[in-house]
Amino acid sequence: MFAVHFFENKNLLLSQLLQRVPSVGEELKIKGKKGTISSVTNVEENKYHVQVVLEKVTKGKNAVADLSKKKKR
Repeated sequence: MFAVHFFENKNLLLSQLLQRVPSVGEELKIKGKKGTISSVTNVEENKYHVQVVLEKVTKGKNAVADLSKKKKR
């Protein structure tokens, strides 16, 4: 078992005990956000720090209502 700590920049996202250590370039989902692993470093014998790059979440743009169809008062 390995203690794996997932970081985005310097922020700790998740700590897990895993059977295998994730590899660089692997895609994963943490807290509902998609991301890819950028680097894996071995801190101690069974402790690993994993740097994750999360995708930016873009909200759908609201359709602009056509104001010419509104009643004028």
